[in-house]
Amino acid sequence: MFPTIEYLEWIAGKPEAATHDLGSSDLRGTFQHQRGPIPGRLAGLDDPPPERDLDRQLADCYGVDESNVLVTAGATMANFVAIATAIQQAGDTGDASGPQVLVEKPGYEPLRASARALGGRVDRFLRPPEDGYPLVPGRVEAALMDDAGLVVTTNRHNPSGEFTAVETVAETARAADDYGARVLVDEVYAPYVTDLTTDGPFGAPTAAGVENTVVTGSLTKFMGLGGLRVGWLLADADFVEAARSVAWHLPALAEPSVALAARALEHREELVPAQRDLLAANHELLAGFVAERDDLAGEIPPGSSFGFVEHASVGGDDLAARAWEEYDLLVVPGRFFDRPEAVRLSLGRSAGHCEEALAVFGDLLDTLS
Repeated sequence: MFPTIEYLEWIAGKPEAATHDLGSSDLRGTFQHQRGPIPGRLAGLDDPPPERDLDRQLADCYGVDESNVLVTAGATMANFVAIATAIQQAGDTGDASGPQVLVEKPGYEPLRASARALGGRVDRFLRPPEDGYPLVPGRVEAALMDDAGLVVTTNRHNPSGEFTAVETVAETARAADDYGARVLVDEVYAPYVTDLTTDGPFGAPTAAGVENTVVTGSLTKFMGLGGLRVGWLLADADFVEAARSVAWHLPALAEPSVALAARALEHREELVPAQRDLLAANHELLAGFVAERDDLAGEIPPGSSFGFVEHASVGGDDLAARAWEEYDLLVVPGRFFDRPEAVRLSLGRSAGHCEEALAVFGDLLDTLS
């Protein structure tokens, strides 16, 4: 019933083992995943008062009510619970393969794998590479069927890094509602913005509160606190209550992680600027590197520290394999994201580490010219 998630099995352990890491998309900087009980950035910081628990903090952060918040063991659990809840609410469609779950393409493999595992019939809608991977509400509407239960998208788009305006997400949600479906928006990369034009969570726009959407997020990517394994789901109160019932079937989030996540959110005004600086530095490194290489096709979206690139003559699998085997360099094959001709480059380590890793990648590319 549960299909193998090839990307997660492939990537496991590689960021820690690589000498040169261009595969880690979380902004961990000089910090590795948590090795002690308290991440170094949180040591010595005060805990919030008892009345400001994690649910209350997230509600304040996103401008919603606490009844709209469900804290989960990471965004992976949040997405899983959201998909399971939507499929359950879609009910018996009369199709043995279950209700339609419409997932973007290119896309993040676990989102479609989980939908299949939970009994959904996965169909795809295209985010066209030739146009810069936009979310086009008309493409979603054209692909929706009468038995649709859920539309799944990411913002920033994982894996291209393209950002979608909240107004476009809202238009997509309205189109889905005509078919009785919700829209799940995975926003783990939404805070990856360098041009701050909003007072939203972590300084970034969000679809939280947009009618007919379910939003997921975590502290793993932008905050670089993957060791805590803390995520969340935001939706209308009825959906959250149904999702809470589904979540009882899964392991509970550990109390120390909840406490440390609350500490991180309590001090986010102090912690976010360093993350924003790292994002800006790594974006400039990656965008500059890609722009200077005549043998690479691809553009890095403004403010993004990750994106797709395609070599003129070598496919994604071969390029990633040579990088790993000959240079101890981690880049991710695009086949895990529906783009086998490409690789995904992600700069999450310190700017110094990423600059050296890009130089090594450049040496590899020079041997292919």
